[in-house]
Amino acid sequence: MPPTAPPTELVPSERAVVLLSCALSALGSGLLVATHALWPDLRSRARRLLLFLSLADLLSAASYFYGVLQDFAGPSWDCVLQGALSTFANTSSFFWTVAIALYLYLSIVRAARGPRTDRLLWAFHVVSWGVPLVITMAAVALKKIGYDASDVSVGWCWIDLEAKDCVLWMLLTGKLWEMLAYVLLPLLYLLVRKHINRAHTALSEYRPILSEEHRLPRHSSVADKKLVLIPLIFICLRVWSTVRFVLTLCGSPAVRTPVLVVLHGIGNTFQGGANCIMFVLCTHTVRTRLFSLCCCCCSSQPPTKSPAGTPKAPAPSKPGESQESQGTPGELPST
Repeated sequence: MPPTAPPTELVPSERAVVLLSCALSALGSGLLVATHALWPDLRSRARRLLLFLSLADLLSAASYFYGVLQDFAGPSWDCVLQGALSTFANTSSFFWTVAIALYLYLSIVRAARGPRTDRLLWAFHVVSWGVPLVITMAAVALKKIGYDASDVSVGWCWIDLEAKDCVLWMLLTGKLWEMLAYVLLPLLYLLVRKHINRAHTALSEYRPILSEEHRLPRHSSVADKKLVLIPLIFICLRVWSTVRFVLTLCGSPAVRTPVLVVLHGIGNTFQGGANCIMFVLCTHTVRTRLFSLCCCCCSSQPPTKSPAGTPKAPAPSKPGESQESQGTPGELPST
């Protein structure tokens, strides 16, 4: 590791952008948790995994928010605490992201169901919470977490750059799992998409004799696009931290380029916001229910009066509108 350069403080505009990214990510993660709590019929196994990923992203965004807000200039107890929380949450987020991809692969390609899937979910909990916790506790006990001069972060604390084996601990506390995710996520989703395309091709041979309700739904193309977007968004968000990590190892002054610092700050903190966009705002069932909930909250206010003093009658609803907004009890959101 090259010698540590003088610390560089974030300019107000950079800090504001990264803080906004943290806030939006926390809001998005909270919205994912809220939708899971509001509608029990949407609690599929994949959505439960997404819930745990959202919890990890929520903790990660909160710890990063505190780190960027403080913009540490040296080692302190709250620097170590913030670094430990962000290390645990960030590493756990990697594991849960890969766990969702692995679950979709086993469910769709391998058709895993029943008790076998339940055991798999328990294994995901043990690995995705247990491994990051053990690594973080070891890093704290050995005093590896501390001030890093913002060379491999954006104002928050992580691994102390003055530690002799700091590169090893950077790999163990994040970078190793991040790089593995770069490989595993595209591979798993590529296999899932290949299986779906093969199923589409096989079903298209029988399409002329199928009734309209048994034909491939229009939403299948939307699900296919999401399967491509999940690893693509993950890589686009996380690649900037990897670039700065490599530049730090090379001792390049480009590690402090303002644009690169901002992209790193957004990429590390906006995972919860990106998941909310894909699985809430871009999912028809959840989006419709949220819109209906907002309409109900607005309509619960007292009716306004017309100029003549008589209350306005509510606009008549279209036939079947209430049934469509509520959705069927067994309806599951698309991937």
